[in-house]
Amino acid sequence: MSSLSGKQGPRYRHIAGEADPYETIAVEKLTPIIGAEITGVDIGKLVSDESRSNRQMDEIHRALAENLVIFFRDQHITPQQHLAFGRKFGELHVHPAAPNEGDPALMKIYADKDSPRANGEGWHSDVSCDLEPPMGSILYIKQCPPRGGDTLFANMYAAYDALSDRMKTYLDGLTALHDGEQAYRGLYANYGVADRPSYPSAEHPVIRTHPVTARKALYVNRGFTRHIIGIPRDESDAMLAYLYQHAENPLFQCRFRWTENAIAFWDNRCAQHRAMWDYWPHTRSGTRVTVKGERPA
Repeated sequence: MSSLSGKQGPRYRHIAGEADPYETIAVEKLTPIIGAEITGVDIGKLVSDESRSNRQMDEIHRALAENLVIFFRDQHITPQQHLAFGRKFGELHVHPAAPNEGDPALMKIYADKDSPRANGEGWHSDVSCDLEPPMGSILYIKQCPPRGGDTLFANMYAAYDALSDRMKTYLDGLTALHDGEQAYRGLYANYGVADRPSYPSAEHPVIRTHPVTARKALYVNRGFTRHIIGIPRDESDAMLAYLYQHAENPLFQCRFRWTENAIAFWDNRCAQHRAMWDYWPHTRSGTRVTVKGERPA
């Protein structure tokens, strides 16, 4: 196991290859390893005009696959357009615990001076406790604080690639329990949301293969992963502690500074994220649409 401090060896070096240029959108990378801002897109028009959307949608799909998380600024969309944009990528996922904004698939995101917590404060992949966790999440922030409230994203392909060959061999074939009980019970009481009798749990591969890119990614996170199946609990605890620290290496990250009416769209199958709650007593609010995924393999 390598240290995350000091001089980094060759396995922490990532060189982005040259890709074919985009024709209908402009893509500006945040870092060489993860994240890109997309311009030249009006999402409201994109979902309303089928005749002009196909080529641009293809390029948005490609930008997401290449960058893991993509950002759109200055978007003025209705809740119906937000939902329609999500449906361009598949069926919509309904959160097992969170409050919504009138439609079960439109999750409410809100924190102010009276909130006991904010959404997504720790590193996680959304609802990884589901048997079929979400493919992607589309967050639309309409009100943001004057400073703070950034979201961090981390590349789990890079986290996997940077593991030693011996560690990859050890982890190959292992599964881990992801459980929503500890994460969700009582979490939304301040919104008046009653707890459900139970919350989802599932076993997933520690290393999953992305169904589109066929690349391997580390798939454990602090928010939902409880233990690795089939090894002693103390060994599991030590291994997960290492993997969490490894996955959260700043070398794998980008940081997005929100502006009002911005959208972030991330791929939960190969990225983790963390929302910073450093803006109290200011308010941050918006909505999130989540796209259904498949069972990790």
